[in-house]
Formats: sequence, structure tokens, C-alpha cells
Amino acid sequence: MADPPSSQLQDFPQFTDLNNLVAEQTGAKVVFATDDWFAVTENLLKADDPVFKVGVFTEYGKWMDGWETRRKRIPGHDWCIIQLGVPGVIVGVDIDTSFFTGNYTPKASIQAACLENLPSLPDRKGKMGTAATENQLKLINRLGSQNWDEILPSTALRPGYKTSCHNFFDIKYNKRITHIRLNMFPDGGIARLRVYGRASPDWKKISYQQMVDLAAMENGGICVGYSNVHFGHARNLIQPGRAETMADGWETARKPGRPAILEADSQGILQVPGQDWSMFRLGHPGVITKIEIDTNHFKGNYPDSCSIEACYVNDDKENEIKQIFNSQPWKTLLAPKKLKAHHRQFFSGKDLNNCGVISHVRLSMAPDGGISRMRLWGYKQSNRQAKL
Repeated sequence: MADPPSSQLQDFPQFTDLNNLVAEQTGAKVVFATDDWFAVTENLLKADDPVFKVGVFTEYGKWMDGWETRRKRIPGHDWCIIQLGVPGVIVGVDIDTSFFTGNYTPKASIQAACLENLPSLPDRKGKMGTAATENQLKLINRLGSQNWDEILPSTALRPGYKTSCHNFFDIKYNKRITHIRLNMFPDGGIARLRVYGRASPDWKKISYQQMVDLAAMENGGICVGYSNVHFGHARNLIQPGRAETMADGWETARKPGRPAILEADSQGILQVPGQDWSMFRLGHPGVITKIEIDTNHFKGNYPDSCSIEACYVNDDKENEIKQIFNSQPWKTLLAPKKLKAHHRQFFSGKDLNNCGVISHVRLSMAPDGGISRMRLWGYKQSNRQAKL
């Protein structure tokens, strides 16, 4: 019998529904690390969950899927600097110690900064069995990272057993961030680092005549609700690029109450009770003129059809509109459309209803299944225009 999802072994806080700003697919990268002896720092940013390989060793020691430094025998502690994939505001973090049980780092802290003009930095080539050189340390010290704002003070971590591996921390820091410094005290192993929040693009640099994906995570879009994320989280819909696998999309469980025999209407759309949905706040209010629904990799498990509703509300009304269906303030942006397997489908012109300026959308799929990406192209609007 398979183990239940890790989210059933520990309670996941609500901030984990937000975007991971240090995911490798967003362009996040390790700028510097003091030590990469057993396992390189880049492993922290992997999208996949950590794995353990029984009996596998390298010339430097036990193979581990994370960042693991040597047992420190000199003064100091280990630390690394990570550049966020997109600048943003951090709401919470997960320092995941999976499989690091007798070798996890006992305490950790996080510092942060917004660096607009970076000095010349050493080239980073993460390699097992290495440590930072004196010249690399000299160059990285130009950043003065030891003096950056502390957004998570030195805090005890728990070992990487299934019931204790996720170390969740709320972050109370509302400033825009481009880089973080993760400190180990003094050494050890961390499997993954997840930094949850919302991107904070400079919308002043985007003109009102420029078409942009208003829902994209890099443009500040976030997932604010969903019905089911059994196999893949809905926030994946707004990640950069096309999905690499099914795991990189939104996939729901099969509905146990689906009809024994399925019937379709005159357009070929299956008539089934119920639907799964996911709701998003756009990065900026705007008018949508083109939509893409991509079922990449979903071949035997794509939805039969999808539809999109839209509305304009203030952020403090989000919880209220989650439970409202087919009535104000929601308007139909895209009426139900038949979908295809493993295929990019585009909708524009007469396919879309004029909903005016919107701030939120809700994507529904019937009866269930998987969608890898949703793109909502349009034009930003001023707050004054949005309220008209």
C-alpha cells in the first residue's frame, strides 16, 4: 500500500498554496555556498520531492538528495546565497530536512535583501567534495550579506522523518526581495528549501498597450483557492514555460460519483454533475483578450471540457466569492469548451465574453482530470478604470 501524500502526514499552512519563489524552473539559482562536500546546494531548489537511495555512496560519502556540508572542524558556520527566480514578497518558508535524520542541521536562519545593481560575483559551479576558496569568499563578501535583514532568526529544526521533515515558518516581512542568505548552524543537511510568496514585478515598466499574461506567477498572479489538488497543485497552472511532466500541472482525483454511463450534448460536451475548480488573483487588474489552456502530458486523464469565470473584487472579498457559483459578481469569460489530450488550445475573439476589467478568475474543468498551464493574455488597467 502506498504512503499517503506528505501533506497528510503534517499539516501544511495556507501559505504553501502560494508560488515557490526559489523553484529552479523560475530561474532561481545558487550564487554562493561555503561547502558542497556530500551534496551540492543546487539540490535545495529542485522541484521534485527528495528521494533516498539505500546503500548508494559516492567517493565523498553517502549519496543524499539535498545540500549537505562536511562536519565542520574550523570556526564559523555554513551558509549560502540564493537569487530568487523573480523578485517578490515572502510570506512563509519550508526548510525540508527529508531523510536527513542523524545529519540534519540543528538550527537555521534566513536573511534577505533587494539588490538592484549586483557587483561582479564569482562563477558558481556546484561540485561535490568542494568548498569556497578564499578568493570566492572575498568576492561574495562585497554583498555584505552578514548585515542583511533577518527575516527568520536562528531557529531549531527537526529531523527528516516523515512526521517531522517539514519545518514551516511564517515570515513577517513585507519588503520586495531579490536574494536570500540561508545560514546553517553550524553544518549538516537540508533537503529542500521552499520560499512561498508572490512575485512583485515593476508594473510601471509595463505600458497599458503591452499585452501580458496577467495570471502568470512572474507577473504577480497567485492561486487563492481550489476544490481538489490530489495529484498536482493548481498553482502549477501559472508557472513559467510548458510543463515538463504531469506532476508539473494541476490534476484532481477522479470523481467517485461520476455517472456509470456518460452522455454528451449536441456539441459533444459530456453532461456530468459537478466540476473541479481553481481560483486565481491576477497580478494586476486588466482586460483579457486571449486565453491558452494547455493539457501537455495529460493524455488519458485530461478534462472533457473547461470554462472560466471572471470578476473584479477587492482582495478582502476573496473568501466570500470562493463559495459563489454562476451568479454575481462572477461573469462567464469563457463558456464551456471541449478539450483535447496533450494539446495547446487558444481562445480569443468571439470565444470570449466581454467581462470588462477583472481582478480574479476561476477555471473549472468537468468532470475532473489534469491541465498543465493556463495563460490569460490581456492589458493592465488603472485602478480608476477598474472601478468604473
